[in-house]
Amino acid sequence: MQLPLFAAWVLILAGVWSLVVWPQFLKRVMKDPRARDAAGKATKFLTVHVVLVSISMVLGAATAVIGVMGLLG
Repeated sequence: MQLPLFAAWVLILAGVWSLVVWPQFLKRVMKDPRARDAAGKATKFLTVHVVLVSISMVLGAATAVIGVMGLLG
């Protein structure tokens, strides 16, 4: 894969950023009182945020992999 060196590093940085930031966000969401109902079941609030974080982390990992592939040529 042909990518300029700068672009490859930007992709790697963006991917790593996603993999570092989103889990911290999910930890805060899980502690939020809106995450569970009175019976302890997950609410839609929690479900939506888990899906959001999961998709964002998959995209972050893919972005980082594309950046690494660009570095390796």
